[in-house]
Amino acid sequence: MADGGEQEELLSPSPVSPAKRLCSWPSPQAHHPRGSPGAAGGGAGGVGSSCLVLGARPHLQPESLLDCAAKTVAEKWAYERVEERFERIPEPVQRRIVYWSFPRNEREICMYSSFQYRGGPGASAAGGAAGASPAEEGPPPPPGAAAPAGSAPGGVAAGASPGLGAGAGAAGCGGEGLPFRRGIRLLDSGSVENVLQVGFHLSGTVTELATASEPAVTYKVAISFDRCKITSVTCGCGNKDIFYCAHVVALSLYRIRKPDQVKLRLPISETLFQMNRDQLQKFIQYLITAHHTEVLPTAQKLADEILSSNSEINQVNGAPDPTAGASIDDENCWHLDEEQVKEQVKLFLSQGGYCGSGKQLSSMFAKVREMLRMRDSNGARMLTLITEQFMADPRLTLWRQQGTNMTDKCRQLWDELGALWVCIILNPHCKLEEKSCWLQQLQKWSDLDVCPLEDGNYGHELPNITNALPQNAIHSPGEPDSLSRPRRTVFTRAIEGRELHWQDSHLQRIISSDVYTAPACQRESERLLFNSQGQPLWLEHVPTACARVDALRSHGYPKEALRLTVAIINTLRLQQQRQLEIYKHQKKELLQRGTTTITNLEGWVGHPLDPIGCLFLTLTEACRLNDDGYLEMSDMNESRPPVYQHVPMAAGSPNSSESYLSLALEVALMGLGQQRVMPEGLYAQDKVCRNEEQLLSQLQELQLDDELVQTLQKQCILLLEGGPFSGLGEVIHRESVPMHTFAKYLFSALLPHDPDLSYKLALRAMRLPVLENSASAGDTAHPHHTVSVVPSRYPRWFTLGHLESQQCELASTMLTAAKGDTLRLRTILEAIQKHIHSSSLIFKLAQDAFKIATPTDSSTDSTLLNVALELGLQVMRMTLSTLNWRRREMVRWLVTCATEVGVRALVSILQSWYTLFTPTEATSIVAATAVSHTTILRLSLDYPQREELASCARTLALQCAMKDPQSCALSALTLCEKDHIAFEAAYQIAIDAAAGGMTHSQLFTIARYMELRGYPLRAFKLASLAMSHLNLAYNQDTHPAINDVLWACALSHSLGKNELAALIPLVVKSVHCATVLSDILRRCTVTAPGLAGIPGRRSSGKLMSTDKAPLRQLLDATINAYINTTHSRLTHISPRHYGEFIEFLSKARETFLLPQDGHLQFAQFIDNLKQIYKGKKKLMLLVRERFG
Repeated sequence: MADGGEQEELLSPSPVSPAKRLCSWPSPQAHHPRGSPGAAGGGAGGVGSSCLVLGARPHLQPESLLDCAAKTVAEKWAYERVEERFERIPEPVQRRIVYWSFPRNEREICMYSSFQYRGGPGASAAGGAAGASPAEEGPPPPPGAAAPAGSAPGGVAAGASPGLGAGAGAAGCGGEGLPFRRGIRLLDSGSVENVLQVGFHLSGTVTELATASEPAVTYKVAISFDRCKITSVTCGCGNKDIFYCAHVVALSLYRIRKPDQVKLRLPISETLFQMNRDQLQKFIQYLITAHHTEVLPTAQKLADEILSSNSEINQVNGAPDPTAGASIDDENCWHLDEEQVKEQVKLFLSQGGYCGSGKQLSSMFAKVREMLRMRDSNGARMLTLITEQFMADPRLTLWRQQGTNMTDKCRQLWDELGALWVCIILNPHCKLEEKSCWLQQLQKWSDLDVCPLEDGNYGHELPNITNALPQNAIHSPGEPDSLSRPRRTVFTRAIEGRELHWQDSHLQRIISSDVYTAPACQRESERLLFNSQGQPLWLEHVPTACARVDALRSHGYPKEALRLTVAIINTLRLQQQRQLEIYKHQKKELLQRGTTTITNLEGWVGHPLDPIGCLFLTLTEACRLNDDGYLEMSDMNESRPPVYQHVPMAAGSPNSSESYLSLALEVALMGLGQQRVMPEGLYAQDKVCRNEEQLLSQLQELQLDDELVQTLQKQCILLLEGGPFSGLGEVIHRESVPMHTFAKYLFSALLPHDPDLSYKLALRAMRLPVLENSASAGDTAHPHHTVSVVPSRYPRWFTLGHLESQQCELASTMLTAAKGDTLRLRTILEAIQKHIHSSSLIFKLAQDAFKIATPTDSSTDSTLLNVALELGLQVMRMTLSTLNWRRREMVRWLVTCATEVGVRALVSILQSWYTLFTPTEATSIVAATAVSHTTILRLSLDYPQREELASCARTLALQCAMKDPQSCALSALTLCEKDHIAFEAAYQIAIDAAAGGMTHSQLFTIARYMELRGYPLRAFKLASLAMSHLNLAYNQDTHPAINDVLWACALSHSLGKNELAALIPLVVKSVHCATVLSDILRRCTVTAPGLAGIPGRRSSGKLMSTDKAPLRQLLDATINAYINTTHSRLTHISPRHYGEFIEFLSKARETFLLPQDGHLQFAQFIDNLKQIYKGKKKLMLLVRERFG
């Protein structure tokens, strides 16, 4: 990346001593004598042997100098260049160049025929750490430099089989339906035939075997190649996909594994050159005859043009040869169907991230990374095609016009897109002109209005990628950054990468050597470049430095990425030490204030470049066991968790006593424990949570041994002592990202090894300052039990619900672990009461504690049970005056919990009910359950205990009835049944309240209860009061109170004539519905009054007359009600209701006929109707027909 435009030679491998070069590769002459068909066809010296693995050195003849030279020329030079360089090339040399020009690495075939392959050079750095293998001897030299003998693309030694036979292919590619696996099956089944290589063109036929439903089909396959890359493919199957079909795979693998069975010919132009005129004419005529229907028109056209002296074809010397390879000017890259890439991406985007399209797009990004790691130029080319389709997504314009946010799945894909472009721009071995071209395109995309912003639809200003923030300075969240930009798109960080280069000499030494240390005599300018142990530091904005690591890793430089990672971690360690020193000087002042400012404006977790995840992955890849089996996918597409081992740092380095695995754990803990401000916007906040969970899931894959536990303990202590620089420090900012999820992992990991530290850390992390008063953001040493009022928040915490649930999970984890430990449980309880502000979450904790304390298979833990009860009581107090749809469930659960604790707990909640329950809850649920037969049996209560509970319940009932008689009077009477004095008091409360706000339904309910208990006169009194509260209109013949009215009349009738006479005026006043009144009248005339059997009273045994009081008043009221109702109904009657109206008049006539002169009254009533409503002729005709 030098300014002069020349490629930087920073990562070139150190020259290998000639004496140490391994050249004992099997030669083709070992199997075939020179000149035999096998020799002409190749013999392949090891490439053709699928069982020969890297590192194997069979005792065969050394490779010939011809093959060594031909191999290098075939890989680096276009054949046209060879022809121009030498006037005459011997045929054996031509054959060897043509032979070695076909790809030799099955991994590359696999990469272009499947989505799921995850291997490739640099995919694991374990070899580079534990001892370099031939695949990792270093990156290729710059273009134009000669490759070391035996080198091959992708870092795999030439002549060696890459070891991807059928078994390895299964491990690498997984999935029986993938083209690569299907190609292997076709090859193994002998389906590949008629294989012929003519120059740089390979052809053959591949037969799909017959199945039960399909006959056998044979496809013609043709492959063109140049400089060990397949440049074009054609297959008769008509495959329309991004990657090669199984038939192309089968033919390619046949050529790699069985080169000695492939007929090899020189380019067809060379063969034609050897023919005389007669032979050429015969050749052409035979060719036309064999394919006359296909080529005859073309042949005649060409003949005409050649015979024409002025034709274009005669203006050019020579003729094209499709078998002669590419020209010098052609770009040398693998065949990639650009149109299919565009179509596939467009299709996946149109599906909106559903139907698996999101996973497919993620797989395409993974394929780009794989290509970059194989140093394949198609990686950037494919990413460009993907980005073009992303930018053309019509939803971008729609979202912008509607002002809505894109979906989370789309946001994640855009983030990955931006991160990949950062990797490409930071490629340490790209040409300056390539970089400039990419930057222009990125700027063009970034300038478009629809280009998504880096942090969603919020214009929050983040630091520039090249701005090395002073990590030890204290900033105010509202303080603007001088280098911030107003609009940052997903491509902004990649564009800012133009300022970054790899020419710094200190950086070069870091990534090129494991033993680079401080010189004995340091200059003044060098002192900041090393720590006190002489280890190199890399002082750069942390996310930017990590982006360099990602770029190295992504482009196949695992060892270099590992070295830079170690330098970054040494820098972070030094920074952490200095932060501790700063905090020691400020500690007293900060603790007095109780608050602090945010020291990190840009958090590392949730950052667009994922710096911590990058460092962790780089280090753990170096420790992954060299077992390709971990890549094998099961039928359910679930990969087995990776297995790690401690890999010591390179011998001779200052850190050689440490392992990469412990460094990975340490840097993850540093990043997760960083105190950072909660970003603005839903997506940015959600990303913080997701990134944290991803890192923690990776940490949980580590098996903690003694070395890792020591690292964990050391880092946890530093985090607790870190002050404002740590999210677990004593004092944190109100807008600081909470540490609950992180602390839950630390607690579980540390508990078996250091319980005191684990509890101290988890209790410290319980706080949630954004919901607490700013003055109470310290530790939990002096907890308070009051419920904090939630202050106004800025910015909005969209993920607050999730964060509170994580806080609850942390508390639940501690409660479970502390079972049986009274002191710890008390401390945890105080932390919960102080820091958790959601009643629903506290209730969940109470339920969890109850379940843990009362296992079905062992004894109850009384201490934890009391914690559950206390939490339940707090929930009751928090929700007493607020609406909560689960309140009734909470009350029932609390009574259950108190019952489990014992009789004293029940007595306590009964006595203090007014601070916990509403009067209705206290009487209908709490007291009723406390004195129930089930509770008495559950607690095995003796008589004094039962009496104590009953007395408390009666006292509660009377208090509740006084406070809310409308709702509690009936419950109070029920609870006081067995105590005469209390019962009388409850009855009097009901009577006193009847004149006030009690409704007729409440009074009727109590009245019926009194009758049921054997108090009919009291019931009558309450029923009379209820009747005075009732008003039943003429059309309310289905009113729910009708049954109560009928019951009240029946009660008064049964008590005697006097009671009936007292009730009828109330009925006449309250009820105006004719049918109800007639029903009451009929019932009162059927039986004699006074049949209730009241002591001291006797029934007369006579039926009551409607002509005398009190029924005469009821009769008149009923007739008047019928008359009024009739006129009301006739005002707006429709023809379809005529029949119903006639039936209504029939019922009215029954009532009219009860008195002696009733028939005259009814006749007069009918005549009046005929006169008044004579306009309703049809209706009046029906009236005459029925009533005359």
